[in-house]
Amino acid sequence: MLAAARQSAILGAVQREGVVKVADLAHRLGVSAVTIRRDIESLSDAGQLTRVHGGVMVPSEGGTHEPGFALKSTQNLEAKEAIAREAASLVTEDMAVGITAGSTTWVLAKALAAGPRITVLTNSVRVMEAFSTSSSGSTVLLTGGQRTPSDALVGPLATASVRRLHLDILFLGVHGIDERAGFTTPNLLEAETNEAFASAARRVVVVADHSKWGVQGIGSICALDEVDCLVTDREMPATAVGILNERIPSVRLAQ
Repeated sequence: MLAAARQSAILGAVQREGVVKVADLAHRLGVSAVTIRRDIESLSDAGQLTRVHGGVMVPSEGGTHEPGFALKSTQNLEAKEAIAREAASLVTEDMAVGITAGSTTWVLAKALAAGPRITVLTNSVRVMEAFSTSSSGSTVLLTGGQRTPSDALVGPLATASVRRLHLDILFLGVHGIDERAGFTTPNLLEAETNEAFASAARRVVVVADHSKWGVQGIGSICALDEVDCLVTDREMPATAVGILNERIPSVRLAQ
Protein backbone atom coordinates (compact mmCIF):
# COMPACT_ATOMS: atom_id res chain seq x y z
CA MET A 1 0.00 0.00 0.00
CA LEU A 2 1.33 3.42 -0.95
CA ALA A 3 2.01 6.01 1.74
CA ALA A 4 -0.85 8.23 0.55
CA ALA A 5 -3.33 5.35 0.80
CA ARG A 6 -2.07 4.40 4.26
CA GLN A 7 -2.34 7.95 5.51
CA SER A 8 -5.85 8.26 4.13
CA ALA A 9 -6.78 5.05 5.95
CA ILE A 10 -5.23 6.35 9.18
CA LEU A 11 -7.18 9.60 8.96
CA GLY A 12 -10.39 7.69 8.31
CA ALA A 13 -9.86 5.47 11.35
CA VAL A 14 -9.11 8.45 13.59
CA GLN A 15 -12.17 10.36 12.40
CA ARG A 16 -14.40 7.35 13.07
CA GLU A 17 -12.94 6.29 16.40
CA GLY A 18 -11.42 9.41 17.95
CA VAL A 19 -8.28 7.67 19.26
CA VAL A 20 -6.47 4.74 17.62
CA LYS A 21 -3.40 2.81 18.80
CA VAL A 22 -0.29 2.51 16.62
CA ALA A 23 -0.31 -1.27 17.07
CA ASP A 24 -3.92 -1.51 15.86
CA LEU A 25 -3.18 0.59 12.78
CA ALA A 26 -0.14 -1.53 11.94
CA HIS A 27 -2.21 -4.70 12.21
CA ARG A 28 -5.08 -3.35 10.11
CA LEU A 29 -2.85 -2.04 7.35
CA GLY A 30 -0.39 -4.93 7.38
CA VAL A 31 2.73 -2.84 7.92
CA SER A 32 5.24 -2.32 10.73
CA ALA A 33 4.71 0.02 13.65
CA VAL A 34 7.75 1.98 12.44
CA THR A 35 6.00 2.65 9.11
CA ILE A 36 2.83 3.76 10.88
CA ARG A 37 4.80 6.13 13.11
CA ARG A 38 6.39 7.72 10.03
CA ASP A 39 2.94 8.21 8.51
CA ILE A 40 1.65 9.66 11.78
CA GLU A 41 4.60 12.05 11.96
CA SER A 42 3.81 13.34 8.45
CA LEU A 43 0.12 13.77 9.25
CA SER A 44 0.91 15.44 12.56
CA ASP A 45 3.31 17.89 10.93
CA ALA A 46 0.51 18.77 8.51
CA GLY A 47 -1.85 19.41 11.43
CA GLN A 48 -4.24 16.64 10.40
CA LEU A 49 -4.02 14.67 13.64
CA THR A 50 -2.47 14.76 17.11
CA ARG A 51 0.00 12.20 18.48
CA VAL A 52 -0.64 10.77 21.96
CA HIS A 53 1.20 8.11 23.94
CA GLY A 54 1.00 4.89 21.93
CA GLY A 55 -1.40 6.21 19.37
CA VAL A 56 -3.05 9.08 17.58
CA MET A 57 -6.22 11.16 17.95
CA VAL A 58 -8.22 13.79 16.12
CA PRO A 59 -6.52 17.22 16.10
CA SER A 60 -6.91 19.16 19.33
CA GLU A 61 -9.49 21.90 19.03
CA GLY A 62 -9.39 25.25 20.78
CA GLY A 63 -10.49 25.36 24.39
CA THR A 64 -13.89 26.80 23.48
CA HIS A 65 -14.71 24.43 20.60
CA GLU A 66 -17.89 22.54 21.48
CA PRO A 67 -18.87 19.60 19.26
CA GLY A 68 -22.60 19.03 18.76
CA PHE A 69 -24.43 16.15 20.41
CA ALA A 70 -25.23 14.45 17.08
CA LEU A 71 -21.52 14.02 16.31
CA LYS A 72 -20.46 12.98 19.82
CA SER A 73 -23.24 10.41 20.16
CA THR A 74 -21.81 8.38 17.24
CA GLN A 75 -18.20 8.31 18.46
CA ASN A 76 -16.72 5.44 20.52
CA LEU A 77 -20.19 4.00 21.03
CA GLU A 78 -18.96 0.55 22.07
CA ALA A 79 -16.77 2.08 24.78
CA LYS A 80 -19.63 4.27 26.00
CA GLU A 81 -21.95 1.29 26.27
CA ALA A 82 -19.36 -0.61 28.34
CA ILE A 83 -18.92 2.43 30.59
CA ALA A 84 -22.69 2.73 30.98
CA ARG A 85 -23.04 -0.88 32.09
CA GLU A 86 -20.29 -0.48 34.67
CA ALA A 87 -21.63 2.83 35.97
CA ALA A 88 -25.22 1.56 36.18
CA SER A 89 -24.06 -1.11 38.64
CA LEU A 90 -23.43 1.66 41.19
CA VAL A 91 -27.13 2.58 41.36
CA THR A 92 -29.68 1.03 43.71
CA GLU A 93 -33.41 1.56 44.17
CA ASP A 94 -34.69 4.88 45.57
CA MET A 95 -31.42 6.72 45.02
CA ALA A 96 -31.42 10.40 44.11
CA VAL A 97 -29.25 10.37 40.98
CA GLY A 98 -27.77 13.35 39.16
CA ILE A 99 -26.94 12.92 35.48
CA THR A 100 -25.33 15.81 33.62
CA ALA A 101 -25.64 16.32 29.88
CA GLY A 102 -23.41 14.48 27.42
CA SER A 103 -23.28 11.59 25.00
CA THR A 104 -21.85 9.10 27.52
CA THR A 105 -24.34 10.10 30.22
CA TRP A 106 -27.13 9.72 27.63
CA VAL A 107 -26.07 6.13 26.98
CA LEU A 108 -25.95 5.61 30.76
CA ALA A 109 -29.46 7.05 31.11
CA LYS A 110 -30.78 4.47 28.65
CA ALA A 111 -29.20 1.72 30.76
CA LEU A 112 -30.62 3.14 34.00
CA ALA A 113 -34.08 3.43 32.47
CA ALA A 114 -34.24 -0.37 32.48
CA GLY A 115 -33.05 -0.56 36.10
CA PRO A 116 -34.50 0.12 39.55
CA ARG A 117 -36.85 2.96 40.48
CA ILE A 118 -34.85 6.14 41.13
CA THR A 119 -35.26 9.90 41.13
CA VAL A 120 -33.14 11.63 38.49
CA LEU A 121 -32.03 15.24 38.33
CA THR A 122 -30.63 16.23 34.95
CA ASN A 123 -29.88 19.24 32.78
CA SER A 124 -30.34 17.22 29.59
CA VAL A 125 -33.55 16.87 27.61
CA ARG A 126 -32.05 13.79 25.95
CA VAL A 127 -31.43 12.14 29.31
CA MET A 128 -35.01 12.92 30.31
CA GLU A 129 -36.28 11.39 27.05
CA ALA A 130 -34.26 8.22 27.70
CA PHE A 131 -36.54 7.54 30.68
CA SER A 132 -39.76 8.19 28.74
CA THR A 133 -40.36 4.50 28.03
CA SER A 134 -39.15 3.26 31.43
CA SER A 135 -41.54 1.01 33.35
CA SER A 136 -39.61 1.28 36.62
CA GLY A 137 -41.60 4.28 37.88
CA SER A 138 -38.55 6.53 38.06
CA THR A 139 -39.07 10.27 38.48
CA VAL A 140 -37.10 12.67 36.28
CA LEU A 141 -36.55 16.31 37.24
CA LEU A 142 -35.29 18.61 34.46
CA THR A 143 -33.56 21.90 35.19
CA GLY A 144 -34.29 24.93 33.09
CA GLY A 145 -31.56 26.94 31.48
CA GLN A 146 -29.85 28.01 28.28
CA ARG A 147 -29.24 25.26 25.73
CA THR A 148 -25.68 24.62 24.49
CA PRO A 149 -24.50 22.99 21.20
CA SER A 150 -23.98 19.76 23.16
CA ASP A 151 -27.61 19.90 24.36
CA ALA A 152 -26.87 20.84 27.97
CA LEU A 153 -29.12 23.25 29.87
CA VAL A 154 -26.84 25.68 31.69
CA GLY A 155 -26.66 29.11 33.23
CA PRO A 156 -28.11 30.80 36.35
CA LEU A 157 -31.51 29.08 36.17
CA ALA A 158 -30.00 25.59 35.91
CA THR A 159 -27.37 26.29 38.55
CA ALA A 160 -29.87 27.73 41.05
CA SER A 161 -32.22 24.74 40.76
CA VAL A 162 -29.38 22.25 41.27
CA ARG A 163 -28.10 24.01 44.39
CA ARG A 164 -31.43 23.52 46.17
CA LEU A 165 -31.28 19.71 45.96
CA HIS A 166 -29.22 16.85 47.39
CA LEU A 167 -28.03 13.81 45.44
CA ASP A 168 -26.82 10.39 46.53
CA ILE A 169 -24.67 10.05 43.42
CA LEU A 170 -23.78 12.17 40.41
CA PHE A 171 -22.74 10.87 37.01
CA LEU A 172 -20.70 13.64 35.43
CA GLY A 173 -19.96 13.83 31.71
CA VAL A 174 -16.89 15.85 30.72
CA HIS A 175 -15.32 17.24 27.56
CA GLY A 176 -11.73 16.58 28.60
CA ILE A 177 -9.44 15.07 31.23
CA ASP A 178 -6.07 16.70 31.84
CA GLU A 179 -3.48 15.98 34.53
CA ARG A 180 -3.12 19.68 35.36
CA ALA A 181 -6.51 21.15 34.48
CA GLY A 182 -8.61 18.24 35.74
CA PHE A 183 -12.07 17.70 34.27
CA THR A 184 -13.01 20.43 31.84
CA THR A 185 -15.66 21.74 29.44
CA PRO A 186 -15.49 24.24 26.54
CA ASN A 187 -18.50 26.15 27.94
CA LEU A 188 -18.02 28.40 30.98
CA LEU A 189 -21.71 28.33 31.92
CA GLU A 190 -21.68 24.54 31.75
CA ALA A 191 -18.62 24.47 34.02
CA GLU A 192 -20.53 26.47 36.63
CA THR A 193 -23.65 24.29 36.38
CA ASN A 194 -21.66 21.05 36.55
CA GLU A 195 -19.73 22.36 39.54
CA ALA A 196 -23.08 22.92 41.28
CA PHE A 197 -24.10 19.34 40.44
CA ALA A 198 -20.86 18.05 41.99
CA SER A 199 -21.36 20.13 45.15
CA ALA A 200 -24.88 18.72 45.56
CA ALA A 201 -23.76 15.07 45.47
CA ARG A 202 -22.44 12.74 48.17
CA ARG A 203 -20.52 10.79 45.54
CA VAL A 204 -19.23 12.08 42.19
CA VAL A 205 -18.59 9.59 39.39
CA VAL A 206 -17.10 10.79 36.09
CA VAL A 207 -18.03 8.73 33.03
CA ALA A 208 -15.65 9.34 30.11
CA ASP A 209 -14.00 7.23 27.42
CA HIS A 210 -10.29 7.20 26.53
CA SER A 211 -10.63 9.89 23.85
CA LYS A 212 -11.11 12.52 26.59
CA TRP A 213 -7.57 12.07 27.94
CA GLY A 214 -5.31 15.00 27.10
CA VAL A 215 -8.24 17.16 25.96
CA GLN A 216 -8.65 20.49 27.71
CA GLY A 217 -11.61 22.86 27.58
CA ILE A 218 -11.49 26.45 28.78
CA GLY A 219 -13.55 25.84 31.91
CA SER A 220 -12.52 23.59 34.81
CA ILE A 221 -15.30 21.65 36.54
CA CYS A 222 -13.15 20.11 39.25
CA ALA A 223 -9.69 18.67 39.86
CA LEU A 224 -8.91 14.98 39.42
CA ASP A 225 -8.76 14.41 43.18
CA GLU A 226 -12.14 16.06 43.76
CA VAL A 227 -14.13 13.14 42.35
CA ASP A 228 -14.74 9.77 43.97
CA CYS A 229 -14.66 7.54 40.91
CA LEU A 230 -13.85 7.53 37.20
CA VAL A 231 -15.45 4.95 34.94
CA THR A 232 -13.60 4.71 31.64
CA ASP A 233 -12.78 2.02 29.08
CA ARG A 234 -9.80 -0.27 28.65
CA GLU A 235 -8.43 1.77 25.75
CA MET A 236 -7.32 4.46 28.18
CA PRO A 237 -3.49 4.65 27.84
CA ALA A 238 -1.55 2.87 30.59
CA THR A 239 0.34 6.05 31.44
CA ALA A 240 -2.94 7.89 31.93
CA VAL A 241 -4.36 5.09 34.08
CA GLY A 242 -1.30 5.34 36.32
CA ILE A 243 -1.75 9.09 36.77
CA LEU A 244 -5.49 8.74 37.35
CA ASN A 245 -5.04 5.98 39.95
CA GLU A 246 -2.72 8.25 41.92
CA ARG A 247 -5.30 11.05 42.05
CA ILE A 248 -8.71 9.37 42.08
CA PRO A 249 -9.83 6.92 44.81
CA SER A 250 -11.46 4.52 42.34
CA VAL A 251 -10.74 4.07 38.62
CA ARG A 252 -12.91 1.44 36.92
CA LEU A 253 -11.98 0.12 33.48
CA ALA A 254 -15.18 -1.11 31.85
CA GLN A 255 -15.19 -4.04 29.44
